Amino acid sequence: MAKVEIYSSAICPYCVMAKKLLDRKGVKYDEIRVDLDPGKRQEMMKKSRQRTVPQIFINNEAIGGYTDLVAINQSKRLDSLLAQS
Repeated sequence: MAKVEIYSSAICPYCVMAKKLLDRKGVKYDEIRVDLDPGKRQEMMKKSRQRTVPQIFINNEAIGGYTDLVAINQSKRLDSLLAQS
C-alpha cells in the first residue's frame, strides 16, 4: 500500500472533503496538522511549493490539493497510485 500524507488544518473544508474521499477508498493516511505546528506548514511549503491546505502526497510525490485529488480519482489514476508501495 502507498504511503499517503495529508497536510491539513482543522477549519479547512477542503481538507475534510479530501480525507473523506480517502476514507471512502479505505486509504490509511498520516494527517499532519499545520495549524497545530507552524514548523509543519514550513515543511509543507518546502515540499509542495504551495501555501494552502490540503496538500496531499502519495509515496512522497506531491499530488496537490483536494481538486487535484478529485481529478486524479476521476481519471482512474488514483487507484494505481495507491497500489504502489
